Amino acid sequence: MTNASVATAQTTSLLSRPGALSRRRKAAMVVQILLAEGQALSLTKLPEEVQLDLTRELGSLRVIDKTTMEAVAREFLSDLEAVGLTAPGGIEAALNALRDRISPAAAARLRAEQTMGSNDPWAVIAAMESPEIVIIMEGESTEIAAVALSKIPVAKAAEVLGLLPGERARRIAFAVSQTGAVSPDSVARIGTALATAYGDKPLPAFTESPEARVGEILNSSPAATRDAVLEALGTDDPEFAEGVRKSIFTFANIPARVGPTDLPKVIRLVDGEVLVTALAAAFANDGEDKETAEYLLSNISQRMADQLREELGERGKPKRAEGEAAMSEVIAGVRKAVEQGDIKLIEEDEEEEE
Repeated sequence: MTNASVATAQTTSLLSRPGALSRRRKAAMVVQILLAEGQALSLTKLPEEVQLDLTRELGSLRVIDKTTMEAVAREFLSDLEAVGLTAPGGIEAALNALRDRISPAAAARLRAEQTMGSNDPWAVIAAMESPEIVIIMEGESTEIAAVALSKIPVAKAAEVLGLLPGERARRIAFAVSQTGAVSPDSVARIGTALATAYGDKPLPAFTESPEARVGEILNSSPAATRDAVLEALGTDDPEFAEGVRKSIFTFANIPARVGPTDLPKVIRLVDGEVLVTALAAAFANDGEDKETAEYLLSNISQRMADQLREELGERGKPKRAEGEAAMSEVIAGVRKAVEQGDIKLIEEDEEEEE
């Protein structure tokens, strides 16, 4: 018997005993079965090392007898039927599943722990947010950016490319075509350098911009205080003052930021007596506040509008502080509707485009 015949006999003997096969070999056999059946498989979400091991194992397969194939397939189906629950798999997938449900600080600590325990610098880059990767793309050479673009997940690479200026995106995309000759050692060194330079960023103390924070404070301030602060800011730092002004949301901003069909959803969240007081104060103030009051009454049911107008006729002019407090509660109703996902505010940029 030739050496080849002996090897074939030994392989056949081994394959006839599924229990003697490693889990890696069985996985490769299952993949081959699915491929042979014409199934579309996507293995890109597996860790790179697993993809490599699976491909090597698949390459080592030769002839598989029918008995072994059926035994492995039955075992695979049995394992599938025993699964009662599947989880996201991996810290990054878990963070995506818990998005907006855990604090940014907790998410940052988990990503940092994952980074410290990883020997792959590209995992550090891939875990970064797309705007952070854009900074790399704009700060490094076109060639380095092309390598980085090639090493991050396809979906994130597409998002990063879309955030880049058109000419820069075009140059980097073209440079990807010239990365074929880059050695694995060079790619590893580039990844280490980028992870060291960009991957260890301190967590910011505040999640919102300074303009947004000041705007939020002024939203709850009396109109006189708000106007005085904005005037002073305009003198000291006009650019910052303009940013604060855009962050402010007052009663007068409702027509520009809340769509007509969303108004009833907001009004349901405001106490009836408070709403009447706010409308009475708005009509007394005249100007933009009066326009907002008319906007509210024009975009609710006729029955409710008539009822409110009747109550307004019986309601005297509220004190200034009382009226401002009532209008602030209407604004609080708007923000609550936004937080609950009932409405979406119209962005100022969208309004300008129209």
